[in-house]
Amino acid sequence: MMNFLAVERALRTAAPHDLLHAVRSALIEHYGALEVNLLMADYSLSVLQQVTALPHTAEPLPVQTSPEGRAFESQEPFGQYAVQDHAMDLHLPVTVRGDRLGILTVRMPEQACDPATTRELGELAELLGHEIVVAERDTDLYLQARRANRLTLAAEMQWQLLPGRACARPEYAIGAQLEPAYDIHGDNFDWSTTAETLTMTVTNGMGDGIQASLLTNLAVNALRNARRAGIDIADQAALADQAIYWQHRGREYVSTLLLSLELATGRGKVVDAGSPQLWRYRDRSVERLRFEAQFPLGMFEESIYVAQDFDALPGDRLIFVSDGVYRAAGEGGKPYSDHALARAIQATSLLPAAAVPRAILRELASYRDTAAEDDALVTCLDWFGRPAA
Repeated sequence: MMNFLAVERALRTAAPHDLLHAVRSALIEHYGALEVNLLMADYSLSVLQQVTALPHTAEPLPVQTSPEGRAFESQEPFGQYAVQDHAMDLHLPVTVRGDRLGILTVRMPEQACDPATTRELGELAELLGHEIVVAERDTDLYLQARRANRLTLAAEMQWQLLPGRACARPEYAIGAQLEPAYDIHGDNFDWSTTAETLTMTVTNGMGDGIQASLLTNLAVNALRNARRAGIDIADQAALADQAIYWQHRGREYVSTLLLSLELATGRGKVVDAGSPQLWRYRDRSVERLRFEAQFPLGMFEESIYVAQDFDALPGDRLIFVSDGVYRAAGEGGKPYSDHALARAIQATSLLPAAAVPRAILRELASYRDTAAEDDALVTCLDWFGRPAA
């Protein structure tokens, strides 16, 4: 325990840009580590990139075929015997409340890799994740390490607007992903939780490039402003509608789906204001949930929005998709059908929520025309319900 506390203290007192050096020095001193490296998942969640000084020189590691990727995908520590030193490389998930950031690799003498030490190192990797999230307010180092390619300005604006790519609580688990990750335009997802409720939104701003990103930024911040005022989702939609209309006078608008759930009961409300769709996987069957269609936000002056009742049962999986998924065209212009989307949802039923969006988007990428430019968004919500006291 004293070793753990010493490393924890080193992390908490380190400069934002110096977390890796601090944890490396502390693990060598207090745990006898031989080597320590930090890898960050890139924006597409396809490779892991080592945190180094710019310009980056280390080769990225593929998530699907590397030992580090195995630990990242499974979210379990994975041990790999090192070629030299009679040592073992421990690949430890760096994760914050379900949001998968990367992998901390610690090379340890083989005789030191007992279960208690491995457990402590795993907890320190999680602590490192929390410190990285805080440090990103003051340094670009970890955001730069996530870039396998250069982001467009529109994509930069969109990624900075997102709450994360996953979140987990006893009542639910969320995973979300946007593609093309380095050139996203107007699609966006958002969520917020209190002690009693979970609110989720999926938005799709019309247009391309920076204009679409600016429009979505206005919509998301208007929805957040209304949500933080403590009003229900129907009025959140109405206030955001007014903000967008008064800025663009109906020339531009935002398609939105809003969902609010009571954590204790699973009872909730939905406002369907545009093109995002909601699908449900329940008892091994997949169906699209249809709601009363209402005007997109900002299309008309002072639109009135009505929330519909909705119930989630423990074990439900809810999949939100943007039109860039279900309207994607393959070669020859053949659209991606409801049947194909249902099949993709069924095929990913055994994956955790955080892994589902990328798996569906990967399947979509094998179908859609490579020249397609529309954004594609998938958000997965696994509903567990509140555990009994």
